[in-house]
Amino acid sequence: MIPMVARSVRGIMAARATLPGPVVLVPTMGALHDGHRVLLRRGRQICGRKGSLVVSVFVNPLQFEAGADLDRYPRDLAADLGVCAQEDVDLVFAPLATQMYPAAQVIMIDPGPPGNELEGAFRPGFFNGVLTVVLKILNLVRPDAAVFGEKDAQQLFLVRRMVADLNLAVEIEAVPTAREPDGVAASSRNIYLSAEDRVTARALSRALLAGAAVAGQGRAAVMAAAAAVLDVAGQADPPLVLDYLELVEQGTFTPAAPGYAGPAVLLVAGTVGKTRLIDNTPLTLRAAPAAGETP
Repeated sequence: MIPMVARSVRGIMAARATLPGPVVLVPTMGALHDGHRVLLRRGRQICGRKGSLVVSVFVNPLQFEAGADLDRYPRDLAADLGVCAQEDVDLVFAPLATQMYPAAQVIMIDPGPPGNELEGAFRPGFFNGVLTVVLKILNLVRPDAAVFGEKDAQQLFLVRRMVADLNLAVEIEAVPTAREPDGVAASSRNIYLSAEDRVTARALSRALLAGAAVAGQGRAAVMAAAAAVLDVAGQADPPLVLDYLELVEQGTFTPAAPGYAGPAVLLVAGTVGKTRLIDNTPLTLRAAPAAGETP
């Protein structure tokens, strides 16, 4: 099926008025890959054959720092439309930047303290830009549900919090991280990895697996197991330059305290060559056994 395409605010509002519900949105920055296909298929499951699946394709300048890789970010709208046609998308919203930001954006969404840690600490202002554009797209598309990937775990947490705090009438659906055959999390940035980079990049998912394998032994064991894998990758050629390895409580996204037991997320971010990658895995922590006890 060839989807409708809207390139303007007026166009998306007119197209949205023709869509039968329920309407499900999959927000993307384009360069669609197999990981996006998983999101699109989940979106179609939610809206069903009689509902409508909408995909937004927009590389949001608000979430890129000055001098960052905004111009380098991969763009191929023709290929994206081909993927959307194959995945039975009804409408693609691919606005020009001048449509989303006809004037300088003065009012921005503040992500609060959870948005200033991890990715927010390494990319100041990043989540202000992400939440602002997500809110704008939600307001324009007015979906009944929106689908996000768990790969961007901090983004997913903040979007859910924004929806709850601002009483937005949309359900947020999460889809587990899609992985390529070697375990690397599917990402539009993977095209920049050389063969040598790719070998090193596998350490991110291996570190997560190592940490998750000892979740029953508590926080310290998880962090030690993951760090051991990353330390080796830091000595590789090319090396992994680690930004952070963190274990957070799933419900608050604050660092898991030493005695915490319950749902958690282990997150890692780093750069291989010129490509920055993030990854994470959910796990369930048990409190570390007391001295003399069997784990």
